[in-house]
Amino acid sequence: MKLTHPLIAAALAALILPAAAERADREKEIVVGADRLTADDNNKTSTFEGAVVITQGTMRMTANKVTVREDKDRHKFYVANGAPVTFRQKRDNVDEWIEGFAERAEFDDRNDVLKLYSRARVKRNNDELTGDFISYDMKKEVAEVTGAPANAKTPNAGRVKVIITPPKKAAESEKAPALNLKPDPGSQ
Repeated sequence: MKLTHPLIAAALAALILPAAAERADREKEIVVGADRLTADDNNKTSTFEGAVVITQGTMRMTANKVTVREDKDRHKFYVANGAPVTFRQKRDNVDEWIEGFAERAEFDDRNDVLKLYSRARVKRNNDELTGDFISYDMKKEVAEVTGAPANAKTPNAGRVKVIITPPKKAAESEKAPALNLKPDPGSQ
């Protein structure tokens, strides 16, 4: 299911868009903790294993294993595997957090594409997006969500689920005062 309807796309963008994440995070140092690191300089690959925790500013990700591959232009491709992979990051300019869960997560920093595989779920407050696969192309602002294969032995197999909580209405005391219009003196 490709999401291009403006309302759903906007809700999804607010839900998972890393560009809406704390902007200062991209400028902060990346700290990785793991039980083991295997670094292959010839192939420009680093593999972190065992209770991997990655932080950068407000972003925090956990996984069992994370592999980072760098190409000749210094772009990076990340693959995280876990049971599940989790991430959490503060949204920019608001006191809200985005949380995500999946069995595998991939991020391509050249193309700015995030992919979540197997029991993928992204949450923001009470809003939630669930599917077997979630992909978000940040440059094109296009999301694709698919359910599990029809033969999968999971509840709602083959289905995508989106929960969007409507904004709360302002309380009576917070509403703007009524306007008192004066008659136009020239119209009398």
